[in-house]
Amino acid sequence: MDTPGAAALPAAVPTAHWDALREPAVRDLAWLLFSADLLRAQPPVGMLASAFETADEVAATLEWLHALDADPGALHSDLAAARVTRLGRYAECLLGWFLQHGPTARLVAANVPLRRAGLTLGECDFLVQTQAGRRLHWELAVKCYLHAGDGRAQLADYVGPNLQDRFDLKLTHVLDHQLPLSAREEFASLGHVGPWEPQMFIKGWLFYPHGETTSDPIELDPAHARGWWATRTDWPAFAADHAQAWRVLPRLEWLAPRRHEPGTAEAAGIAFVEASALSERVAHQNGPTMVAAFHLDDAGRWVERSRGFIVPDDWPQKARAFARQ
Repeated sequence: MDTPGAAALPAAVPTAHWDALREPAVRDLAWLLFSADLLRAQPPVGMLASAFETADEVAATLEWLHALDADPGALHSDLAAARVTRLGRYAECLLGWFLQHGPTARLVAANVPLRRAGLTLGECDFLVQTQAGRRLHWELAVKCYLHAGDGRAQLADYVGPNLQDRFDLKLTHVLDHQLPLSAREEFASLGHVGPWEPQMFIKGWLFYPHGETTSDPIELDPAHARGWWATRTDWPAFAADHAQAWRVLPRLEWLAPRRHEPGTAEAAGIAFVEASALSERVAHQNGPTMVAAFHLDDAGRWVERSRGFIVPDDWPQKARAFARQ
């Protein structure tokens, strides 16, 4: 984000500065703040959100995250009270926690509904004020899309695993509906004095067919997080050369790359399996299943090596048809 009068930000925060965090929820929050955006800016409406305006705010946030990692009890309590089951809601809770307790921008309001004549027009995810006094309207989304376009470089070829969502349609909705909400005449009556700068906060992972080369659409940030996908028939051969330890990733573990510390209660409950056992586990599932490959590092930690989707053999054909609708 270009901020008038602000010190220049580093091009990227080295992963090692936050990858040392141990607590899964704190790692997920750090990933949400520091991971690459899925998209480039889409001016004039679709500017990118950033939690930081200066390099000093980056440093303060890293220090704050390490303190939270050492004492995450309050964050855990809030997440437990929220009874989170959806990935998007989990991300909202993490970002909201940061805006309420972190060292940079402050939360003005969250999930602000906009209504007209009793009809809900939409909801603004976050209203934020920076330390420099800027008033920002953030729309948050965490998305996982699989590329199904035979090498084509079109945003429409990125489809949700359950074929109910498409990246081009999501972006159009964000640009044409969600971001303009805070500029509507009805919004002024809610008491949140603006004007508000609309920005999109879109993070996630994009997954590509293993062994194939795909050109990125111009809308994508080249640094976006990447994974792979493979059909059930093709996956055993791919897995044999890739890793020995695997596990299915539950939906709430789809943010930061996973790392399991030795001797922790969390690690004790993790079951790693070989590729053949995982093949049997996913054989009867109706849709794609996200899995991750792990290796054991020198410190005795199970560290995620890569992640991807195992999809039914008929899924690619259905996905290509959905991409062209």
